[in-house]
Amino acid sequence: MTTYKAENFPALQNDLVLRASRGEKIERAPVWIMRQAGRYLPEFHEIRKDHSFFEVCRTPELACQLTLQPIDRYGKLLDASIIFSDILVIPQAMGLEVLMVPGKGPVFPAPLETPADFSRLTENVDVEKELGYVYQAITLTRHRLEGRVPLYGFIGAPWTLMAYMIEGGGSKTLHKAKGWLWKYPKESHALLQRITDIAIEFLVGQVKAGAQMLQVFESWGGELSPDAFKEFSLPYIRQISNKVKGRLTSEGLDLVPMTIFAKGSWYALEDLSESNYEVVSLDWTIDPAYARKMTNDKVALQGNMDPTVLYGGEDAIRTIATKMVHAFGKDSKHIVNLGHGILPTVDPEALKVYLETVQKVSAEIRK
Repeated sequence: MTTYKAENFPALQNDLVLRASRGEKIERAPVWIMRQAGRYLPEFHEIRKDHSFFEVCRTPELACQLTLQPIDRYGKLLDASIIFSDILVIPQAMGLEVLMVPGKGPVFPAPLETPADFSRLTENVDVEKELGYVYQAITLTRHRLEGRVPLYGFIGAPWTLMAYMIEGGGSKTLHKAKGWLWKYPKESHALLQRITDIAIEFLVGQVKAGAQMLQVFESWGGELSPDAFKEFSLPYIRQISNKVKGRLTSEGLDLVPMTIFAKGSWYALEDLSESNYEVVSLDWTIDPAYARKMTNDKVALQGNMDPTVLYGGEDAIRTIATKMVHAFGKDSKHIVNLGHGILPTVDPEALKVYLETVQKVSAEIRK
């Protein structure tokens, strides 16, 4: 593999998503899809036949190939790429084993059971040493993109990562992780802070490697009550945005737009809009008009069609996508996406219909 450096990147040809995130005038809303480099693509499965999930994540050449697959397939229908990786690489860097089990998802063979298990975590994580493969993948991908679209880097938010580390995988109730919040509040905050410190370092490193935007995924945010969210999620989400921007500024680096996606946390929209993120991403349960009201147009909004509409056939996709674009309005503060990640059994041609529709409708309403 040719070694690339994080410099002399090809000139960017499509900056719609960057301009939209900053509230600048644009000719149409940009569109990209969470999990767009994923299991719904047959070309994804061709690579995965011979490589485990985390092997792909840790191999820059393979991660780059998967990142580029939807860009190569859909061409100018996508306005951004997102590096192929996983939110659980941070717990791995902290010393926990994470497996990706077919049909089940992520599994931690030895999750945290009590605060005594902190002794199993790496005391001082060397982020570049443990996660440098992500940096290499980002740099390689920036060059291989040849400036076609910007590249997102990302992390999982501290509460979401803590939940996985304690539950040992996905959960319908999160009773183990949430039980920690009430039984061990001091230790919970300590763990959240440890994750936050690593997350900040990791995001700064992603920008240095070439990431042009960043997204923070608080996937389990909606499992917290409003009060619990304000105590155990929001302070760390805010630390991340403030400290990442502070670090970039202090090191003389350009700031990049940051997006927060707190799934299910409709009650926190106002707080999230005041958390130093340029974009707040919405799941499909939030009405765009309500979101605009609660955020007072302080931020760009991202989203938010229900991913299952992509199973409804072309007419349904066109109808509902058109309604969604109109609901967000014709100003520049909308980045089109789904309300969560694309599901693995979606027909790639259904996504193409969605992309074509939102680009066409968005351009029409802005004339």
